[in-house]
Amino acid sequence: MDSDILANRRIPQQERGERRVADLLEAAASELSEVGYDATTMKAIAKRAGASIGAVYQYFPNKEAVVGALRTQYANEMEGRWINLEEATAGLSIKERTESFVDMMVSFMEEHPAYITILDAPVDSKRDKKTRGQLRERLARVFCARRPAISVEQAYLVASITLQMIKSMNALYAAARHRDRPEIVREYKLAMTAYLEKRLIS
Repeated sequence: MDSDILANRRIPQQERGERRVADLLEAAASELSEVGYDATTMKAIAKRAGASIGAVYQYFPNKEAVVGALRTQYANEMEGRWINLEEATAGLSIKERTESFVDMMVSFMEEHPAYITILDAPVDSKRDKKTRGQLRERLARVFCARRPAISVEQAYLVASITLQMIKSMNALYAAARHRDRPEIVREYKLAMTAYLEKRLIS
């Protein structure tokens, strides 16, 4: 009975609990972006959030869980942006849509500095695979709608390669000096446009 009560307390079901989790994740994002993954500690997250260390552990058993929650939060927000972008660019060419998509990704990284920090941070692999699978499925559906003749298998392959290109762009963008980032973005726009035009038009 006691274990059931404790388990229920760890789930932020009430509004105050949800606010506490949001505050902790915001503090974690700030800490991660400023000092990096290795230097970030649960104690530092608690201090930045103005919470006790016990409050942090109430919701997150370790730093990896915090990063996993941030990744899920970012993935959900990114999916919403993708949906809006697809609607806004429905009548545009593949080149225009690809460039808009890359610009959206760059904007997201600039608005969420912690996203760059946690790109290669350890997380729950099962959850991360699930998130990537959802993104791949969404892209595959978009490609099928763009080119009805494409097979489902081919659409998934193109989606997988596109996501890998995005991942590599993110990594290069994160490691580059600020003055070099615009050139990286331009090159990836060219590469992704050429690839998608070949697979979705030819």
